Amino acid sequence: QVQLVESGGGLVQAGGSLRLSCAASGRTFSSYAMGWFRQASGKEREFVAAITSGGNTVYADSVKGRFTISRDNAKNTVYLQMNSLKPEDTANYYCAAQTRGWGTSTTIASYGYWGQGTQVTVSS
Repeated sequence: QVQLVESGGGLVQAGGSLRLSCAASGRTFSSYAMGWFRQASGKEREFVAAITSGGNTVYADSVKGRFTISRDNAKNTVYLQMNSLKPEDTANYYCAAQTRGWGTSTTIASYGYWGQGTQVTVSS
């Protein structure tokens, strides 16, 4: 069992930066690939970024070059550094632990543990 708690969301102007954190409980955190997803109001949840236990990463095209996912296994924490934020990045951001498949997955069904989310609002 893994419990995930996100933090770091807030209100920022377009062009600004935020760093999201996701703290995980459980001694097996380092064995999970971790992902970030987001869900804007009235839209479906979508993939943002993922990282394997060894540090390999994958990004959605919409955030590539602006967002960076990283992890600190000693602290049981995964991060999402978000730069050059745009109003269309406004959403509730969720971290998740991958429980199905190998490597990194971009599909929601591959992730079995989810946090409650943290709201990011980017004003124009």
